[in-house]
Amino acid sequence: MSTLKQVLMQEVDGSRASAPLTAYCFMTGYIDVVCFSAIFVWCAFQTGNSVQLALALARLFNGSRDYSFQLVDGQSLCSVLSFICGAFIGRLGDKIGCKTRLWMILGTFIQTLFTMAAAIAIWKSGQRSVSDSRDDPAWTNAVSFVCIGFMSASMGLQGIMGKRLNTQFTTTVVLTTTWCELITEPQLFHFRRLVMSRDHKVMAIVFLFIGAFTGRAILNKFGSAGTLGVGAGIRFLITLLWFFVPEKKAAKNLPCGVDLCS
Repeated sequence: MSTLKQVLMQEVDGSRASAPLTAYCFMTGYIDVVCFSAIFVWCAFQTGNSVQLALALARLFNGSRDYSFQLVDGQSLCSVLSFICGAFIGRLGDKIGCKTRLWMILGTFIQTLFTMAAAIAIWKSGQRSVSDSRDDPAWTNAVSFVCIGFMSASMGLQGIMGKRLNTQFTTTVVLTTTWCELITEPQLFHFRRLVMSRDHKVMAIVFLFIGAFTGRAILNKFGSAGTLGVGAGIRFLITLLWFFVPEKKAAKNLPCGVDLCS
């Protein structure tokens, strides 16, 4: 038992955690495509949801004095608040050790539970999986809001866990910064050798794209509940991957979010 505890309390080497972090990026695209296909709202990319809420507020000041709070506004607000709650759950890792194997396993398992809860919620809602237009969202009832909440919370937790590792994969959630950092990479065109700072960013972008493509393909076949169920299974496999990430060899313990290589 003491040996197991020592293994679990080891800090993982973020620079050698490419497999689970790449899988995180895959899940960003995978989960987001389920939500966007149904209601045209992102559960990981909160920039669009924040702008949507700003537009809702701006309607108060137009000439017609529109005081309505539309369905898409409520869905965006649900996503933003749930994402923030999920991110705050990620702060629990600071108490355990945000880079420890125990927290990476436990945090990813919580993501798995959130994804499974989202699958059950949307299955119970009886709603469609794909919307044909923004004026006709597939998810409209209260239970579908539960699904949005759990999906967004899982992405918020994933984002803060990725950020705390302080790697080239950054948050594994938002790729706008990743694209900018990739284009400004000094060794972008050094094709004859491996460049970790460049190659990991490329992997993050490519696997998010693959995740979105895979998610939509499964969605067309099995619907939202089935797709999220498969996603929960994938997240459980990612949980197991953290057992095999090598221990970080550091001279001293550093605060969360700080890395010797940064």
